[in-house]
Amino acid sequence: MTASILIADSGATKAEWSLVTNGKTKTIMTQGISPYFLNTQQIEELLKKELLPKIKNANISDIYYYGTGCANPENAKSVKKAISRTFNGARVAVTHDLMAAARALCGHEKGIACILGTGANSCSYNGKSIIKNSPGLGYVLGDEGSGAYLGRKVIQYYLYNTFDDELRGRFDITYNTNSAEILNNVYKMPLPNKYLASFALFLAENRGHYMIENIIEDGLNDFFFTHLCKYRESWKHPVNFVGSVAHGFKDVLNQLCHSYEFELGTVYKKPMQGLIRYHTA
Repeated sequence: MTASILIADSGATKAEWSLVTNGKTKTIMTQGISPYFLNTQQIEELLKKELLPKIKNANISDIYYYGTGCANPENAKSVKKAISRTFNGARVAVTHDLMAAARALCGHEKGIACILGTGANSCSYNGKSIIKNSPGLGYVLGDEGSGAYLGRKVIQYYLYNTFDDELRGRFDITYNTNSAEILNNVYKMPLPNKYLASFALFLAENRGHYMIENIIEDGLNDFFFTHLCKYRESWKHPVNFVGSVAHGFKDVLNQLCHSYEFELGTVYKKPMQGLIRYHTA
C-alpha cells in the first residue's frame, strides 16, 4: 500500500488535517487540540473518535503536527504521545504554530514570518530554524496588528462616540448591541480575545471610509514599528504573512512594506498549502 503523510494545523477550537498520498490531498476537520485543556488520554480519545474513522485505510508513514500550546515542551510531549499511541509505527514530529508559519511561508529560504489572525506573532527564520522571536504579550498587553487589537479599536471608537453618524448607524445595524453587553463580554465572559477579534470584520466590510482606513493602517503600523523594525533581517529578506487579518488587508501590508522599505513576500490566509509544499518537496 502506498505510504501517506499526515499534516495537522491545530488551534484550540478546530484542527485541519491534510492526508497527502501520491500528490493528492484529503482534508479532514476535527475539534481543536489545546494541551492546556486536554490531557494525553483525552487527546488520544479525540483522535480515535474524530480523525481515525475518516482515514482508517491509510498507510501513514509520517505525521507533522503544528499546534497551539506546543512551544511548551511538556505540552508537545503530551500531544506526541497521544498521536503515537493512535498511529502505531508512524514517525511523529510535533511543534508550534510559529514554526508552521515559518515553514509554510519561507520553505527552506531565509525570511521573516508573521502571524496576523486573532492574535499576532513574528520571527526571523534562517531556512531551518527560528533565530529570533519578538515576544508575544497576548491580547491585553500586545498582539499589535491582530484581529483582537483591531477589534478593540473598533469598540473604542464606538463606545467613545468617535465614529461619525454614518459609521455608528452601520455598527448598530450590524451588531445590535450596547455598552453594557460589550463590557460584560470583554471583562466577564470566556475568550474575550475572540470576542474582540470578531469586530475586525466591521473594518473589512466598511473599507473606504477614512476612519476605517485609519484604524487598519494605524493598527498594522503598530505591528511593523513594534516588531518588524526589531529585526535587522527585515531589510534583508522578504517579510511574509499568514492569517485572516493579513489576507484581508494585504493592500495595507503592501503599502506599509513600501514605506518601511521592506520586501513583501508571501501572504496566506492559512498555512496548510505552504506546509504541504514544504513536506512534499
